[in-house]
Parts: sequence; structure tokens; C-alpha cells
Amino acid sequence: MRVATHSGSFHADDVFALAALRLLVAAEPARGPLTIVRTRDPELLRAADLRVDVGQRNDPASADFDHHQRGGAGERPNGIRYASFGLVWREFGARIAGGSDAVAQRLDEVLVQGIDANDTGQTITQPLLPDVASPMTLSHAVAAFNPNWDDDASGAAKQEAFEAALQFAQGVLARELASAAAQVRAAALVRAAIARAEDPRLIELDRGMPWHRELVPSAPEALYVVYPREQDWGLQAVPAVLGEFSNRKDLPEQWAGRSDAELVEITGVPDARFCHIGRFMAVAGSRDGVLELARQALDGKD
Repeated sequence: MRVATHSGSFHADDVFALAALRLLVAAEPARGPLTIVRTRDPELLRAADLRVDVGQRNDPASADFDHHQRGGAGERPNGIRYASFGLVWREFGARIAGGSDAVAQRLDEVLVQGIDANDTGQTITQPLLPDVASPMTLSHAVAAFNPNWDDDASGAAKQEAFEAALQFAQGVLARELASAAAQVRAAALVRAAIARAEDPRLIELDRGMPWHRELVPSAPEALYVVYPREQDWGLQAVPAVLGEFSNRKDLPEQWAGRSDAELVEITGVPDARFCHIGRFMAVAGSRDGVLELARQALDGKD
């Protein structure tokens, strides 16, 4: 499969779109090896089997995935506009994800939308200290692969930089795809744990797993989650808002930063081991111990 994209500086949306197509070819070998042509030559663009981020046309039927045309290429229901990565992912994401629409959608939420928003000029996060520090995003990371203004500007150097960026993006995408699949598997287990909870304020999981994205919106009464770890048990406070650090109910203030004998003396739990200074996590050596910590936290004052 011969894919054309623009020459010159590269960006996260075109690089990640091409990384996605590499994974598509790996999943569907009949498509043949992927050849990438970086050009703006109209003849070379027309000769390609698929065009990404170039050509000012968005039409999957003609294998065109660009968003630079007048009026753009549309937006998601949440208002985030499509860039080339999103257009490619919308068309091929489920196939890259092994046929799972749920995994493809999860990856769109955690990875694709942020890159699309950056490329289309939409601010979706607000830095708390804009004059002090700037967040490093994947879009910044990919842009950093471009040669600096005073670096070697030869075609070979630019191509080498592009290949390095593409390898980076492919690795990130493959890992995030595996993570999204794991999160989808975990979501069903979290829903089952919510359904069987005797007290809706306390959710017990039978193993450690990602639970925030499913539990926070689905269990509005939940205050704490307990789960087994490798050699002990964890107790975590449920965030008030997904992605933020404030909790629906902090662990008791007198536990904050205490560990071992100090925490045992305060709680009366023989195997109490640790409480984070941020009052969002505590650890005990056994299930009975962590459930007792949870009971005390539930019964205590805010």
C-alpha cells in the first residue's frame, strides 16, 4: 500500500495517522508492505493508494484523509474537530483494534482526540500556571523530532528525523492500544463489582485494575475502593471528578503520612502499613485489615 503525505515539517496528526496505517498493514498483511511518500507533487499524490494530511479532501471512498480544506473535515459530538489522525482512526481504528469498536472508541478518547485538538487549534486543557510551566504533550514530543533551524537540512537528515518520529509514534500507539483493550476488559469487572457491593460506598475489586474511568461516573455513591496488591491490600479514595485529585471523601486526617507502628496505634488495625500524605490511599497487610480501615474511613467525619 502506497501512502502519500506532505513533505516539509511533520506533526503529530500526520505521523500518528501513518503509524496507525502501519499497524493496519501488520494486522492485515494482504494489504502488502506500507510505502510512505512525502511529497506535494500532484502526480505523485494521485498515484498513491491513500493520501493523509494532504490534498484538501476528506473522502474515505477515494482514500483521502485531509482536514485542511475550507470548512474542515467535521467534528465529533463533543466539539473536537477531526484532524488527519482522527479521520484515519475513524475509518480503520476498529480493524486495527482487532474488530473492537469499544477499544477503538476508548483509544480515540485517550489519545486521538488530544492530538486532533492540538492540530486544529482547540484548547482542551487549561494550565494552572501558564506563565511558569507548559505541559509537554505528545504533539510537542513529535514536533521535537523535526530538525532545528540550524541543524543539517539535507533531505536525508529530514527523512531520518521523520522515521524516528514515526517509530516513536508507532510504539506509543501500540502500547496505548494494548492499554485501551485492557481497560475495556477491566470495565466489565468493575461494573460487576459495583453491582455486587453490599454497601454502595465501598467497592471491592478481586484484583488490581484500572477502575477510575468506569467507576467514577457509574457509581456516584462510591467513596472508596479496596483491592488486593502483590503482597498486601490497597484502599483508595474515589476522585470527586475524573482526572482530578480531589476526593469525594478524604481518608482521615490523623492517618495522613503515618505508617507501620504509628498507623497501627491510631487505627487499631494490626497490619495497617501506610497512609499517603495526600489522604487518597492506604495499605494494610490483609483483606480484613483493609476492610477495617475502610470502615473507619466511612464512619469518620469528613
